[in-house]
Amino acid sequence: MTIRVLLADDQALLRATFRILIESDPGMTVVAEAADGREAIDLTREHTPDVVLMDIRMPGTDGLAATTDICARPELAATRVLILTTFENDQNVAEALRAGASGFLGKDVGPDVLLTGIRTVAAGDSLLSPTATRALIGRFLATPDDRPLAPPEGLAVLTDREREVMALAAHGRSNADIAEHLVLSPLTVRSHIQRAMTKLHCRDRAQLVVIAYQSGLVRARPYEGG
Repeated sequence: MTIRVLLADDQALLRATFRILIESDPGMTVVAEAADGREAIDLTREHTPDVVLMDIRMPGTDGLAATTDICARPELAATRVLILTTFENDQNVAEALRAGASGFLGKDVGPDVLLTGIRTVAAGDSLLSPTATRALIGRFLATPDDRPLAPPEGLAVLTDREREVMALAAHGRSNADIAEHLVLSPLTVRSHIQRAMTKLHCRDRAQLVVIAYQSGLVRARPYEGG
């Protein structure tokens, strides 16, 4: 099944580069290009792509506002937003996560990383395991927010094992890492993650991680590298 991608970036040259790369993969196609957030919203509604590759810094309606709008629309529930960002400088990333973004890529990523990232979010997973993203989560996600996705008592609907798996996922561990740590199969871990997402009404794993921090299940800690 072909993954349909929408590109949202105000730099035409960068969009052209991404288009060439994405369409070099026989399993992907670019359905539209947007030069700002308002256009990204309109074209996403028109084409309902599987993945929106979204730059945050755009004129007019920026990528953050566009992400919030797209992820709030029930008719676009199957569309995933993959943020393009510079990990060290973009403090809007935490808000993009809260809004429903499924992950992040730096604009300087290699071709294989970009294509793998698109496949990952299209499959309903999120890009929360790379080192740079763990650093970002630790730096931003524990900041107070007036609109938490779930209060601490909301986690009462989860089993002890679901909370344990959720906490490990929030530290950036992959399903394979969690399975090894808890001596479970990766399929069992995935089932726990999916049940937790369902119970907490999460769009995807990214929002599950946000809830882990906002609810206090996981506390941000200084990033130690590695």
